[in-house]
Amino acid sequence: MRAGGGTVGKATLLLAAFCAALVSAPAPSGAETASESNLSPEPGWPSPVDDEETNTFLLSELLEAAWSKGDGEARWDVFGWSGGDYNRLWVKTEGAATDSSGDGDFQLLYGRMVSRFFDFQVGLRAERAWREGSDRTRALGAVGVQGLAPYYFDLEPTLFVSQDGEFSGRLTGTYDVFLTQRLILQPRLEGIAAVQEQEAFGMGSGVNSVEAGLRLRYEIRREFGPYVGVNFGKRFAGTADLARRDGERAQEWSFVTGLRLWY
Repeated sequence: MRAGGGTVGKATLLLAAFCAALVSAPAPSGAETASESNLSPEPGWPSPVDDEETNTFLLSELLEAAWSKGDGEARWDVFGWSGGDYNRLWVKTEGAATDSSGDGDFQLLYGRMVSRFFDFQVGLRAERAWREGSDRTRALGAVGVQGLAPYYFDLEPTLFVSQDGEFSGRLTGTYDVFLTQRLILQPRLEGIAAVQEQEAFGMGSGVNSVEAGLRLRYEIRREFGPYVGVNFGKRFAGTADLARRDGERAQEWSFVTGLRLWY
């Protein structure tokens, strides 16, 4: 009994020492209290990253004057967003105008990041087309994506449906070729198609038009880059007929000069 009692006594002492060690040991990092987790970082450590911060971005991709056979027009393509990494409010406007005619649109969209480089966008578009003696507007729904495709192509395909149930679509793609760190050549391609003819807005059914441009810009600063270039536009089938009816050319080359700005 004494031997057994000695063994039990030693085991009891060892167990008591083990429990005392557990009580006095520091808590693991995963068991920190709320007050401990909010302590200031150690001196010299960077501050924690705020991944819910709201940011804004505004880019004037095109802000230019174009000349073709003595005729001039102003053109623009501007977009921006405000929000975080996953949810954003987008605004876009694009169009062209002369002294007597023009067309343009404004879009207000909700954007949700669906992959590392692409946002899904859905919202509303207001479009206006004016000529001598006429001025028409309409509202459309818009759904599309925008982002950076493999090999660094910027793509923006969008589908529109008008208040009268007319469907159309637009695809814009650009690519930056860095000749130097500041001298950049940008090819640009834009195509428009429609399911139904929309005569009031100069659109026939099928492929409406294609524009291909080449712009060379010099970035004095990353946020400020003047450019020059050439642009070729061609209208097809019913869209070409509507353009000729309104005194416009169905096909033309133009020289462009402008500024690319972002903030």
